[in-house]
Amino acid sequence: MLAGVRLTEFNERVVLRFGTAYGASVLVDHVLSGFGGRTAAGAIEDGIEPREVWRALCVDFDVPRDQW
Repeated sequence: MLAGVRLTEFNERVVLRFGTAYGASVLVDHVLSGFGGRTAAGAIEDGIEPREVWRALCVDFDVPRDQW
């Protein structure tokens, strides 16, 4: 389902799942598990694939697996 997630799709998923304001906060404030102390925004800036960042957010926020 997320084999080729692009940054635009990643951002759309974040907004759909968390809302505009909270989603923006999640991207810059939440430190992802297993990404060396990076936030989602930091991980993407460091070149980590958006699909991997999305999966990490899903794990950290207990998003149902069918939405990964």
